[in-house]
Amino acid sequence: MAKFTPEQAVAVAEIQQLINEWSFELDVDNGANIGSVITEDCSYLVRGGARIGRAAVAQFYKERLETLAATPEGVPVHRHMLANLRVKFNSTNEASIGFSLIYFSTAGVKAGTKHADPASTADVRMEVRRGADGEWLIAKFDSTPSFIRTIG
Repeated sequence: MAKFTPEQAVAVAEIQQLINEWSFELDVDNGANIGSVITEDCSYLVRGGARIGRAAVAQFYKERLETLAATPEGVPVHRHMLANLRVKFNSTNEASIGFSLIYFSTAGVKAGTKHADPASTADVRMEVRRGADGEWLIAKFDSTPSFIRTIG
């Protein structure tokens, strides 16, 4: 059962907004400004490898966008749908969070709006940290796929 102090309840809303900003950044800008939502020392586990630090995570998304742009289909449309946010405060300025992610993508098929099936679903785990400026940022990202769409 979740029971929060008023200060923690405000922090939960701020953390939810951070995750929404992360999702929007990936959907709209393909990670071009990912540094605005992660810590300088972020540990970001993606595609089977760890990217450590803001620069490494930004480089991952830069290279990913270049790879996607070079495909015959072009850069796919992405949408991350988030649900079931759970927050556990480890301290006043640190929290472990989890949520369900449903990922829609036109990757592998000609971009367009004629797709209704999700590309994957995943259980996401993050560590978030509030900085001296009061802003919450993602300090660690990891996920485990539950389902992955196959093409063909």
